[in-house]
Amino acid sequence: MLVVAAVATALLVGVGVLGVSTARRAGLIGPGEVPQQYRALVLEAAELCPKVPVEVLAAQLANESSWDPRAVSPAGAQGIAQFMPRVWEQVGKDANDDGRADVWDPEDAIPSAAAFNCHNRRLVKDVSGNRLRNTLAAYNAGFAAVRRYGGVPPYPETQAYVARILADAKTISW
Repeated sequence: MLVVAAVATALLVGVGVLGVSTARRAGLIGPGEVPQQYRALVLEAAELCPKVPVEVLAAQLANESSWDPRAVSPAGAQGIAQFMPRVWEQVGKDANDDGRADVWDPEDAIPSAAAFNCHNRRLVKDVSGNRLRNTLAAYNAGFAAVRRYGGVPPYPETQAYVARILADAKTISW
């Protein structure tokens, strides 16, 4: 037991020796933060959009669906990453190469969410304000709203969403 604890501590503390990505690949995401079955998938997906930290992606998914791949919002958003059907048709990917892009399959939806973050990041690059905040706002309200308002739109839901994701991302531990 002491050996296991020492190895885990070395991985977590030894960022200078092993690097953060090694600790991440080892699945050492804070307890209760990311369900075990999604840890490796979230870490791998985050590499698709390195400018959006993995902690932010994890907080985003937790907030979108509480990690429920069958979630449906009152507005009609679907799956673990809560894509609206029309958006999924445009950006959904067959990330697990099973022959279909399936919004209900976390192996497709989580990498699609990460790629969509990068897509939105490019679409809001010329908008004033914090680019990560604008990227998150674009995921929630659409990039056109972020561009129209010159940053996070004045929608209470979107403002709360951005603040919540960024706050929750700080609670993810490695």
